[in-house]
Amino acid sequence: MMLQPRLLTPLRALGGAITRTQTPITRLIPQQSTTTSSLLRTVSATTRSSSLLTNLPKFSISQVRHASHSAQGAANRHSRDPAGKRLGAKRTGGEYVVPGCIIFRQRGTKWWPGDNCAMGRDHTIYATESGYVRYYLDPERHPDRKYIGIVFEKDGKLPLPRNAPTRRRLNRVAVPMLPVPETQSDLAVVTGENTGTIVGSAGPIDPTKQQLRPGYMWREANWQIGRAAEKAGITAKPFDRKNRWLAWRKRQAKRERAQQMRSLRGNKKKGKKKGKK
Repeated sequence: MMLQPRLLTPLRALGGAITRTQTPITRLIPQQSTTTSSLLRTVSATTRSSSLLTNLPKFSISQVRHASHSAQGAANRHSRDPAGKRLGAKRTGGEYVVPGCIIFRQRGTKWWPGDNCAMGRDHTIYATESGYVRYYLDPERHPDRKYIGIVFEKDGKLPLPRNAPTRRRLNRVAVPMLPVPETQSDLAVVTGENTGTIVGSAGPIDPTKQQLRPGYMWREANWQIGRAAEKAGITAKPFDRKNRWLAWRKRQAKRERAQQMRSLRGNKKKGKKKGKK
């Protein structure tokens, strides 16, 4: 018969205590028994019990603690719950995006960048040109990968045919083309033997007869504007640093001008005060 650990521990402790005391067997025999048969039975019983107790291992009396739950681990188990990273598609197919707009956030390469798209270091796919989003497959490029691209037209399709020219917008805006007016050239062409050769100018340009596009204006060149005084015969005297009389005249003119401005401001203030009265 197997004993449970809780019952076996006190017995082992009792056996160790008995062996240490070494109590003689004669003291355990009851003195009331007078017959030899009862005496023999008592001696045999005591010898058996003492042999069982002496065969048991010797243990010191100590308290054993059995842990009923995990220590310190469950206290912080539910505190580590970080916020979600908001992964997934940020723009749907056919939606208009601008350069730098995030289209898809992911961990790993579930989607790959296609035409006019790029991938960041955290596998985020974003647009590099303005256009419309397309989710597509390209078996010729890779049999299993899924791509995200940008097309410039709303009804554009991806993937493009193999060896087709790649279209790039280069951040330009589409505007309608205006017809260019036919203007008469200022160069004369000699006909005859020297047909098609330019020989010189037919005459000065008349700005009043030129036809300009809307938003444009005609203006003379800077070198022509700078020669206006020379054509009129006006010459400026060279500056002489040692001519102190000329410097005095300039200072006097500057003072007179400043005094005149102060007098005008004073007259305006007096007029306002009179109006208030």
